[in-house]
This record gives sequence, C-alpha cells and structure tokens, in this order.
Amino acid sequence: MIVCHCQNISDRDIHAAIDWMRAADARTIITPGRIYKALGKKADCGGCMPLFLSTVWSNSNMEVPV
Repeated sequence: MIVCHCQNISDRDIHAAIDWMRAADARTIITPGRIYKALGKKADCGGCMPLFLSTVWSNSNMEVPV
C-alpha cells in the first residue's frame, strides 16, 4: 500500500527501513525523519503523517530493547 504519494513510499518500504535500522543498531531511536533519510527521500506535504506513523508503530521492531 502506498503511504506517501508525494515520495512514492509504501508500507513495505517503511517496514524494510525500520528492520534495516534496527539490525544495524538495536538501540537506535527511529523517527520518521530517519526513515525518510534511510529511504533517500524527504518529507514533502506531510499529509501522510497519520498513516505513516501508524505504519511505523505497527512494526514489531519499534520496541527498543532494555
């Protein structure tokens, strides 16, 4: 599903970026900005943020290990 139409980012792209960042550093703080950067994109209008954030939080790798 396309989450960000301006930058053509899908839910799969978001999940892949999160999984990649978590694998690279288990303690990294994952933010929307870092996800965009990992995908080589920049946020544009921001209209996708509610769906973008719900997609991010649905990823099981969002939990930071203690």
